[in-house]
Amino acid sequence: MNRNKRTLLFLSLLFALLMPVWAEKIIFSANRMSGQAGNSNTTTSLSGNAYIKTESMEIQADEVELSGDNYRYIKASGKISGKNLKSNMEFTCDGLEYDRTTKIALLKGNVKLDDKDNEVKAEAQLIEYNQDTEVAILEVEIRLTQKDNICTGSYAVYYKTTQLLELSGNAQVMQKEDMFRAQNITLDMNTQDITLGGNVKGKVTETKEEEKPEEETEEGQAAEEAEGEEADGKQ
Repeated sequence: MNRNKRTLLFLSLLFALLMPVWAEKIIFSANRMSGQAGNSNTTTSLSGNAYIKTESMEIQADEVELSGDNYRYIKASGKISGKNLKSNMEFTCDGLEYDRTTKIALLKGNVKLDDKDNEVKAEAQLIEYNQDTEVAILEVEIRLTQKDNICTGSYAVYYKTTQLLELSGNAQVMQKEDMFRAQNITLDMNTQDITLGGNVKGKVTETKEEEKPEEETEEGQAAEEAEGEEADGKQ
């Protein structure tokens, strides 16, 4: 085992062991650390391939800062990726702030959120996600996709548990060639039912059924048989 790996392993074990026994365990690794591991009254900074894992959250970033009582607050920056271990939500972003007490994560800058359980993908410049309620609030440059739905708007609330989406501010939902616009749109992702409110506009493309060949009538069949008999007689 090389020196860097030994250092990372030592820091991870030290940090986990020095945490109060009643607190949620935190496992971490990084190329560098400043601060006092296990001291809840100081700020601890991790830099270079920083990795943090709690009971419900896994985060990788260039820089991570731990602060507050029992390291309540986690702040990350630079090439962030992570996963909510309980709700199976994966994410990437430019900046992150996570409160381990309230279980609320604030994702900032080029945010991408992937709900693996429901095949829902969301993009925005700002997403606030509550782990306890499993509700995500999306703001600025919103784009959410699910099945044939492409949803955009300025503000949205996504309810993971009930699979309900509320859109507002230039709200629009595209379903294949169909388009719906309104000030407020509610989409039930289970039933695909849409409720529109305020300045409603839409475009629906009619689906044409393929024309089936006409069935042969008894008269037509009789005429064909007569023509066949006449031809035989001439021979």
